Amino acid sequence: MTETALTVQQTARPTGLPTAGHFRFAESPVPEPAPGTALVENLYWSVDPYHREMMDGQFELNAPLEGRTLGRVVASRTPALPEGEIVLHRHGWRTHSVVRPEEVRHLPHHPDVPLSAYLGVLGGTGLTAYVGLTRIARLREGEDVFVSGAAGGVGTATGRFARLLGAGRLIGSAGSAEKVTYLTEKVGYDTAFDYHGAPVADLLTEAAPTGIDLFVDNVGGDHLGAAVGALRDRGRVVRVGTIAQYNTPDAPPVRFDHADVVEKSLRIEGFLVRDHMDAQKELYDFAVPHLRSGALALDETVVDGFERIVEAFLLMLRGGNTGKILVRRN
Repeated sequence: MTETALTVQQTARPTGLPTAGHFRFAESPVPEPAPGTALVENLYWSVDPYHREMMDGQFELNAPLEGRTLGRVVASRTPALPEGEIVLHRHGWRTHSVVRPEEVRHLPHHPDVPLSAYLGVLGGTGLTAYVGLTRIARLREGEDVFVSGAAGGVGTATGRFARLLGAGRLIGSAGSAEKVTYLTEKVGYDTAFDYHGAPVADLLTEAAPTGIDLFVDNVGGDHLGAAVGALRDRGRVVRVGTIAQYNTPDAPPVRFDHADVVEKSLRIEGFLVRDHMDAQKELYDFAVPHLRSGALALDETVVDGFERIVEAFLLMLRGGNTGKILVRRN
């Protein structure tokens, strides 16, 4: 274990896209655990789109940031957290964290499952996709699904889960030709389009000329407007995120024909994954056998070195990742 700890702090509120100047690394001695706590040396960090939203006010300035993290207990003063155990917690954006037993989740022992999966397809990212499809949308076999931001962590997990759950046609949007190719050749989407190429409504009509049954929305904006128009009777919209607005708070409101919601009996529902943590074991039961068999693959962009965590976060906000983006300890 190193003798110095690093934490990342936010130093100012950004307007638009953040830069490296909105963060700083703070160095300190490795903390000592107090009675009833344990010291965790962190191994993997998750950087997520919701962190950008929290930068506008929920993250405290000049204090360590939070985020999902996997680490190993290296010093413990509680029998509930034995040394050597791998745990998941939210005291991220730092190399070392002091945690209480109630602040961590003990990982199950699933042989042959990579550790990184517990921050991706088996973590909050995968749980978001799984809950969106099964609990919110109640996906039925054969239904056609459109996913915005389909090449990101939630988007790739949604596509893979929807295929395993028996969806019909899968349509995805992404921000580059390379990502479109990845979606159709690797993830299992039937068709995908680069949303920069033309108005999204036109691209979606071309990709799904007879309409869609379900829209899983990570983006908002014109994607949401286009999908409402394309939905068939009793279609559903699952609102996961609004990436289009995170860096452009003055973006114009979404435009769609509100009469469609009534005349087609549509349902539009958003959710927070933290309200569905009781589905975690259900996700394990569903996904782990597919991971072991090879039917479910990991979509990851891994950045090595904690010192690159801000770089990884900004890369994600610019769409530079494919699948879930993670930072791994050197």
